[in-house]
Amino acid sequence: MRMLMIGTGGVGESILKILKERDPKSKWLKYVVCADYHMDRAEEVAASLGDSKRFVPAQVNAKDKEAIIELIKKHNCDFVMDAAAPFVADNIFDAAYEAGVQYANMGTWSLPKTDPKEMYGVGKQCFQQFMTDYNFDRSDMWAEKGLLAAICLGIDPGVVNVFAKFAAEYLFDELHEIHVKDGGNLSIPSAKEDEIVFGFNVWTVLDEVLNPNVEWDKEKGFIVEPPFAGEEIFDMPEGVGPNKLVKVEHEEVACMPRYLEKYGLKKCTFKIALDENLVRALKVIQALGLRSLNPVNLDGIEVYPRDVVAAVAPQPTDIGNEMIGRMCVGVHCIGIKDGKKREIFMYQPLDNQESMRRWGMQAVVAQTGFGAAIAIELIGREIWTEKGVHSLEAFDPIPYLEIMNEAGFEYNIVEMDSEYKRVIDKIELSKIFAEAAAAGDR
Repeated sequence: MRMLMIGTGGVGESILKILKERDPKSKWLKYVVCADYHMDRAEEVAASLGDSKRFVPAQVNAKDKEAIIELIKKHNCDFVMDAAAPFVADNIFDAAYEAGVQYANMGTWSLPKTDPKEMYGVGKQCFQQFMTDYNFDRSDMWAEKGLLAAICLGIDPGVVNVFAKFAAEYLFDELHEIHVKDGGNLSIPSAKEDEIVFGFNVWTVLDEVLNPNVEWDKEKGFIVEPPFAGEEIFDMPEGVGPNKLVKVEHEEVACMPRYLEKYGLKKCTFKIALDENLVRALKVIQALGLRSLNPVNLDGIEVYPRDVVAAVAPQPTDIGNEMIGRMCVGVHCIGIKDGKKREIFMYQPLDNQESMRRWGMQAVVAQTGFGAAIAIELIGREIWTEKGVHSLEAFDPIPYLEIMNEAGFEYNIVEMDSEYKRVIDKIELSKIFAEAAAAGDR
């Protein structure tokens, strides 16, 4: 693989660090162009990887499709990893297609309608562009070219989609509900009472959290509600404790039904825990129109409000050392096994201080980077060879879980209070993997 990485922020950097750790001798990842809008950042990340022949910096404007294509051709790349902000995702996707190379991203672009009378209710018509549609609608075009575009490769979406596919295939006879839960107990002991923390890319937070949220129901379709709807308390395992979660627009509710409805899926939601200070700040930003992509003329200078917010907000890369606690992200699955109701939570826990010690990255960033890096490895090693546009439910989940085991990227399964009782530990998982191999599923 000769990869063009577009976007060398915290997550882009984490992907590259993990890929280098997984392939130190360049057996399959031969060459990487570390490209960013800011050349100094691209140079910093490329230099930090310690191999100037294998990791080279470049400057690129992700809004300029022709510049991306030129960079692909200049460096003879055969794979593009989009780690840039969501609002340029479609442009990078199109550039990869036109250049005739494979592609992956960690999320897709959506655009809700702005009239409150139109933007809430039931159905995709609440959006000018619904998440994942731009990509999935072009799947046949990619397949005809013999190319793969793998979308939504982070932790969520990404790892949780693999968990959901594994649960559908191996843990349930019928899988009726999947509820993605994203929480933790991260804190910054030195933080002031009113301090605002963006734990992830600022543009992404503004888009995901302030967009209308979406859940999927087999009978009703896509249910679209105002931000911060669907509040619930969910008790996270491993001492993380109760989390107050709210619904957020996220690709899982579009991807999982597409691939898993055949297993009996009837409902899918995504919920996340949000810091109260961040929620208050986001509501003010929304009320003042500061998440807008429309330019404002200020004394003859065009200013994009959201770019200003992103520039002045605390950056995720600046807060890693200060945070303590754990992230916990997983899928709460409900269905039937052996004629009995079964309920499990399959999750990935990550301690922030451990993440900082091992990779020099805060947990939120490392989780996302790991999710993407494993999928890239499976594509690069030609273990996943599907063509067209797909999210991770389309692929065999077992090689992915095996790499998680190899790399020490922990995951666990909690059997919740239901009729069906069976402890799922590493020995039990090994049996499932062995049986799948024997049955020719791999």
